Parts: sequence; C-alpha cells; structure tokens
Amino acid sequence: MITDQPGLMDAIRDRFAHVDTCPFTGPRIFFENAGGALHLKSVVETSTLYASLPDNQGRPNDASRALNAAIDKGKADMRLFLNAPTGQVFVGESGSEVLFRLVRTAALAAADGGVMLRSSLEHPAMGSSMQRWSEVTGRELLEVQHDDATGTVSLEAYKAMLRPDIRVASIIHTSPVTGMAVDVPAIAAAIREVAPDALIIVDGIQHASHGPVDVAGYGVDGYALSPYKMFSRHGYGVGWASDRLSNGPKEQIIGGAITNFELGTRDTGAYATFSDVVDYFDWLGTRFTDSTDRRDRLEAAGRAIASHEHQLVNAVLHGTGNARGLAEMPGVTLIAGDAVDGREGVVSIRLKDWDTLKLVEFLGDRGVRVHIRKADHFSGNVLRPLGFPDCVRISFCHYNTEGEIARLLAAMEEAIAET
Repeated sequence: MITDQPGLMDAIRDRFAHVDTCPFTGPRIFFENAGGALHLKSVVETSTLYASLPDNQGRPNDASRALNAAIDKGKADMRLFLNAPTGQVFVGESGSEVLFRLVRTAALAAADGGVMLRSSLEHPAMGSSMQRWSEVTGRELLEVQHDDATGTVSLEAYKAMLRPDIRVASIIHTSPVTGMAVDVPAIAAAIREVAPDALIIVDGIQHASHGPVDVAGYGVDGYALSPYKMFSRHGYGVGWASDRLSNGPKEQIIGGAITNFELGTRDTGAYATFSDVVDYFDWLGTRFTDSTDRRDRLEAAGRAIASHEHQLVNAVLHGTGNARGLAEMPGVTLIAGDAVDGREGVVSIRLKDWDTLKLVEFLGDRGVRVHIRKADHFSGNVLRPLGFPDCVRISFCHYNTEGEIARLLAAMEEAIAET
C-alpha cells in the first residue's frame, strides 16, 4: 500500500503540479480527475522545452536527431506501458480521434457483410464511431445492454449477443460515468470463440491511470488512451493497433508505409511527455518491487495504484474515521450502487432536493472540486435509463488521500443539513 510507506504519498504529490492549489481559485481538493488528471511537473517542463524548439524531425543535424531519439523513446515507452511487443503504436489528435480511426480501419479491413457489435455503456467517441462506420459499410449495429444497477456490462450480456458473423466489436474498459470496469480479457475471449476473425477495439481511456494495461494479454486488435487523463497533457491521443489491423485501409501518403497511422509531422513533445509518464510509473514501481525488469516495475506501480484507490473508494462510499460514507447518507443516490470492487476512481451521485449544479458549486465553495455530468450526448446513455437529468461525478487518483475524502464527506454532511 502507498500509505504503508512513510513519506511516499508526499513524494508522489510533490511530483504533480497544482496538487492542492488552483492558480485561479486558491486551495482546493481535486476530485475532477476523470475530466483530466493532474499533470506531472516533468510533463510541464518537457512540454515547454519541445514547444520552444524550431527544429524539425529527419534533418542531418544534432537538434533534429535529438527529436527523432525522443520519438523513438516515446514509442518504445508506449509499447512498454501497453505491453504491446507487436503491432503499431501511434499518436493522434486525441483519444476520441484515435478511437474513430481504429474503428474506421477495422470496419474497412473486415470481410464484407456481417454485423458490428458495441455496448450501451460506451463513451460517445466509441459509440458514435461504431454507428458511423456501420452505416458507411452497410452493416447492422448490434448493442449489448449494460446493467443500470451495477453500472457495467457483463460477460454474460455479451455472450447472449454473440454470433459468427461479427466483423467488428467494441469494449469499453471502464465507464467514465459509473467508474465500473469491464472484464476485457474474458469478453474478448468469448468473442473470439464465436467470431474468431472479429476485429476488437477497446476504449482504455478511463482505465489507464487506475491500473496496469496489458494488450498482449487481452487478445484484442486496438486500444486507445488519452494521456491528459493519465498525468500528461492535452493535445494528443495514443493508439495501438495489432499487426492485422495495421494492414487495414487508412489515409496514407502515397508511397509511405502501409502500416503507418500517422500523417504529417507529429509534435515531438507528445512522445516525450508520454515518456515522462512512463518514467513516473517506473519510479513508483521501484517502491514496490526489486525487479530489474522495467515492465515488472510498471505492473507493480499499477497494482499499487489500484490498491490505494480501492481504499479511497471504500472510504468515500462507506466512511473513514468517524465520517460516514455516501452510502450511509440520507438522500444520496449512488449511480451504480455501493460496490467497491471493480470501481476505478469514480463515484457519481445525486442528492435529494438539490439542484446538481448548485451542489457542485456548494462543494466548490468549500474547496472540493467535482463535476456535473448531464444526460446529454456524453452521459445520457447511462443517466437517461435511470431517469436522471444529471449527476455529480467525484473522481480521484492515487495522489488523493483519505484526508481529502474526509473533507468531501464533511462538505456533503453540510449540504444534507441544509436540505
């Protein structure tokens, strides 16, 4: 456990910018991590460095060679983080854009006919791309229904929809609204058993900052990340495509490599800041394993993060110290129930007799930053079936503490007292 090692939490928090203070509003607790995690200080410094350089890649000078070296290291670090020894890693404009490109290539690469399969839990980037490319390719789009009570989609629900002519299937790793994870390896294996040639794309954007990623072990064809949700910055997304998917149709420069997903000159700082993230995970992993293997250290870091956040989820739902948890507070409705296991960094709620925006502002006035999710094109697939127009999303990462959870719970008690 992170908290079992004296001084480790302070060392972790010291590596992040604005960990407890907003430059615009002053001191605050940051529980809006699902909307964008805190940035590593090293990422801020690296971004400034590469943004200041005028040199381009692929030139016969030392500055250009340094840029190419940073890109090569970044791609190697992406492979290491994802555990992706084969296939292609690439940088896109955003995680959402990467998902659209992966789904597009899968839909065009798959054999003619058949159907496409998604779940009702998907983020709209995945859901919309699946709908768009099912229409373009003339395929029926099937939808696996998630469980409103548990906030996830089960292996059994997927199995009930499987058929041999599935050409493309999508899986969301973790819901950004409910915080509940999905059993990606088991679902992928079930799809392969019935439709062995299906191309399987996974949205890993919400999961990646909360535990290890292992695309080699998942048996899938595509995986997408949003680095700004995993301690890097805005402005780019990261994708991985299997060898089979990489050979599929895509926009390309004539005469270029057919497996290349990238067009034009990419920002070297994107690759370099991803390396900063991997270096951070590596550093954290050294506190939990003596292994000299870097991948082992990344996995150790992921497990430590997941264990600490499990403790935070338990505290926010069921209390810490003398503070009662949200599950025990009158008038609080929990989206996806009070399960601790399987929940990754998100608890979403409603409070009886409170306008949700007013509650977000009330908590903000007490130094607790959370966010509202509305039943719109982003979160309506989860909220509308529940009959809710919106909810408050509380989201945390491993640099958050139980003391911060206690302050959130105290602020919620104030809100309830004013009801």
